[in-house]
Amino acid sequence: MNNVQSKSNEVYLVASGDLRLSANQKCWPAQADMEQRIGEAFTKEGWTIRRAHAYNPDLQHGFIDSQRMGMDVFQSIPRDAPLVVAEAVWQYSHHVLAGLRDHRGPILTLANWSGQWPGLVGMLNLNGSLTKMGVRYSTLWSEDFTDLYFVNGLRQWLRDGVITHDVSHVRDWDGSGSPDAIALGRRLATELQQRKAIIGVFDEGCMGMYNAIIDDELLNPTGIYKERLSQSALVAAMNRVPDKEALACRNWLETRGMTFVTGVDEATELTDAQIQSQLKMYIAALRIANEFGCDAVGIQYQQGLKDMVPASDLAEGLLNNVERPPVFHETTGDELYAGQALPHFNEVDEGCAVDALVTNRIWNALGYDPATTLHDIRWGQHYTGDGVDDFVWVFLISGAAPASHFIGGYAGARSERQNPMYFRLGGGTLKGISRAGEIVWSRVYVMDGHLHADIGRASVVELPYEETERRWQATSPEWPIMHAVLHGVTRDQMMARHKANHLNVVYAPSAQAADDALTAKAAMFTEMGIHVHLCGVK
Repeated sequence: MNNVQSKSNEVYLVASGDLRLSANQKCWPAQADMEQRIGEAFTKEGWTIRRAHAYNPDLQHGFIDSQRMGMDVFQSIPRDAPLVVAEAVWQYSHHVLAGLRDHRGPILTLANWSGQWPGLVGMLNLNGSLTKMGVRYSTLWSEDFTDLYFVNGLRQWLRDGVITHDVSHVRDWDGSGSPDAIALGRRLATELQQRKAIIGVFDEGCMGMYNAIIDDELLNPTGIYKERLSQSALVAAMNRVPDKEALACRNWLETRGMTFVTGVDEATELTDAQIQSQLKMYIAALRIANEFGCDAVGIQYQQGLKDMVPASDLAEGLLNNVERPPVFHETTGDELYAGQALPHFNEVDEGCAVDALVTNRIWNALGYDPATTLHDIRWGQHYTGDGVDDFVWVFLISGAAPASHFIGGYAGARSERQNPMYFRLGGGTLKGISRAGEIVWSRVYVMDGHLHADIGRASVVELPYEETERRWQATSPEWPIMHAVLHGVTRDQMMARHKANHLNVVYAPSAQAADDALTAKAAMFTEMGIHVHLCGVK
C-alpha cells in the first residue's frame, strides 16, 4: 500500500499503451499532442497535471506498456488523488486495471475525438473493463478540449468527482412488441437450454480485453459453454492443410470477383504466401470447430499467433458468411457447415460470441441472412448531402466482416495488407463498403455481476465514394467500413453509455423486419437470463 500524499488542485495522469513497441512509437506523437491540450484545459480551471510515469527516451514513447509497469507506476500515485487515464491510442486495459481496482479517488477516462489512432476504441474498452470490475469512473471525449460539452463535464468532475451524462435514450425492455417475435425468441431460448451450444475459444484475453471474458458461472446458465482451444493447435492443423486446398479457396473467391492486392515485399505488402497461410487457417478453423461441435469460434491472434502466421482476418470474414469457399472433412470428404455461416467473434470477444450465436439462431429461423459481425466504434462526424443530414458513425473492424454486408458482395471486396505496425507477418483483410440498409445493433456485457445487453436500431447509409475514402484515410483504409446512423441515440449518449469497444451488427430485409427481429432478440436474451436495455427504441 502506498503512503504518498495527494496535493490539492493536482491531478495524476496515466496513459496505457500497446504491448507492441512499433505501435507505441508510431502513435506517441498523437498522445503527446492530446496531453498538451488536456494540460491547457486543466490549467484554465486552476488545476495542474502530474504525469505519473515519464517519457522513456530509449523506447521513444511514454506509455505504460505492461501490466507489471502499470502496477509499479500506481505505487507512486496517492490512492485518493483525482486520476485521469488519457488515451489517444489503442491500449491494453490490463496494463492499468490492477491500479484502478484499488484506487479510491475519482477516475476520469479521457480520449480525443479522432479517427487517426483508435483512442476512442481504447477508452471504450477500458470503460467496459471498469464496468465489469465494478469500479466507478467518469468519462469524457473531445476534438480539441475547448468545446462546451467537454469544459462543463470537466468542471463537474473537478468539483464533484463525477460527470452526469444524458442517458435518457436507455430503457429496460418491458416485454412489448410483436407477439410472434416474442414467442420465437422464447422458443429459441428454450431450445438452447435443451440442446446447449459451444463457443470455441482459441485462447482468451486478447489485447488485455478484460471486458471480453465472460466467466463460466455467468455464461453457462444461458445454455452456452466454452470449448477452450489453443492457438498452437490451430497452427498444427494449418500445417496439415495441403496447398491445393488453400489454392482452391482462393480460386473460388477470385471467380466471384474478389480482388487481392498483392506485392512481393513480405514486410510491407500482401503476398501470395500470406494469403495461402490465411486460407489454411480458414480451413483449419472449420475442421477444428467441426471436431469439437462448436456453434461459433473466436481466434485471439494478437498474442502468440501474430509471431507465427499472418493475420486471422480474412479467415474470420469468410467464416461469418453463408456463401463461402467449401471446406471438407479430412477423411470423410463431407462438406463442413454446408450452407451455413460459422459465427466468428473477432479478438475472442465473448460478449460478441453470445450475441452472434443468438443472432444466428433468430435470423435463420426468420429466413434472413444471418451474416453478422462485430465492429469497433471507431469515430464519426456529421454529414450533410446526398440525402443524408445526420451524425454518421464510422464502424470498422480489422476482420470478421462478411462479404454479404458489402456493396457488390465478393465482387466489391478487396484484400489488402494489414498495417505492419500491428501485424508484422502481414496477411490480408476482407475489405468492403457496407451496403445501405436496416440493421440491428447490440452489445452483451457484464455489469453488477450480471449479463446485460444493450440493443438498438440503425440505418446504414451510402456516402459518396470521396467521403468514404476520406473517412478511410482518417482511420484504417485497409479495413471494411460501415456508415451507420443510430436511431434515437446521439453521439454523446452512445459514448456515455456503451460498455465496450465493440458492437454487433446484422442486416434485416426491411425496417419492420428489423424491428420485429430486435424484439425476438430481446425476448431470447431475456429468457436466457440477460437483462435487456433498449437504446433509442421507442
